[in-house]
Amino acid sequence: MSSLDGTVLVTGGAGYIGSHTVRALREAGRDVVVYDSLELGRREAVIDAPLVIGNIADSDLVTATCNEHGVTQLVHFAAYKAVGESMKSPAKYWRNNVAGSVELYEACLAAGVHDVVFSSSCSVNGTPAAVPVSEDAPIHPESVYAESKAMVERILSCYKITHGLNSVSLRYFNAAGASFDGRIGEDWAYSQNLVPLAMKALLLGNPRLTVFGNDYDTPDGTCIRDYIHVDDLADAHVKALAYLGGGGDTTAVNVGTGVGSSVLDVLNATADVAGKPVPYDVAPRRAGDPVSTYSDPTFAQTALGWRAQYGLKEIINSAYTWHRSQMESDARSTPQDRPHPVWPTDAAR
Repeated sequence: MSSLDGTVLVTGGAGYIGSHTVRALREAGRDVVVYDSLELGRREAVIDAPLVIGNIADSDLVTATCNEHGVTQLVHFAAYKAVGESMKSPAKYWRNNVAGSVELYEACLAAGVHDVVFSSSCSVNGTPAAVPVSEDAPIHPESVYAESKAMVERILSCYKITHGLNSVSLRYFNAAGASFDGRIGEDWAYSQNLVPLAMKALLLGNPRLTVFGNDYDTPDGTCIRDYIHVDDLADAHVKALAYLGGGGDTTAVNVGTGVGSSVLDVLNATADVAGKPVPYDVAPRRAGDPVSTYSDPTFAQTALGWRAQYGLKEIINSAYTWHRSQMESDARSTPQDRPHPVWPTDAAR
């Protein structure tokens, strides 16, 4: 039996990117089981997919889940992702992101799973020497979070040699936006990402958005990032699993649009959609934030047959529509009845 005929285990599948990927996998005809601690994810995010509640370090539960559901492939999202927090509480990131991943891989191997798509990050390159960033750019993490991702990539390379575990490490650029049908998105109450926080400042006015640094060596002084629509990113996972199922070898792949947008570009695009400016204040730079990074997507197209279909306009439109719909839903419901579409998970900073 091909690994593509079995079930996909999605850790962190109740998270933001994870929940979109679960939907994309099911739309592609794949059987899925979600494994999530629900520390940050929400049960509602998985919609009607099977859900197992547990920690990735619980080897017995992971192996039992794989055996019960006939798992043949793994997509691993479950990780802490806040750059600032990682610099203040590094042990939390070593234990969960690194040690937890090792326990997860050991448990999956015990169940006969040999295909892994890993949620990595472009932050493994730090501030790159040149942009756009290709896969052969030096690995130079500038935060504990980024180091945890780089370390797991190296661990996966070793597992290929020692256990025949094949993997694709998808180095995300900045996931953003919401599903086009308006069903799921990234809640601003739990997110530390620019787009939902800009929407919160725009629609609520309080708190104002904080822009960290306007004195970078960029055209407008603010950091530059590659913003990728979450549905495009979900599709990359589907194609990465197909690549592994077809016999593809262990590799790392940049997943971005190839277009860099500054913080002010995002705020201006948001103002264009909403018809009013985003209120913001400028604060000093944060430790661990690269200056400018955006992807060279060539290898993703060559290896996976993937390319981004959407740009900043679609990201902002879908996010704005989704956040407005959530506010309208909240206005019609009591606090007890309100939905909790809160799914932050790993994405680049």
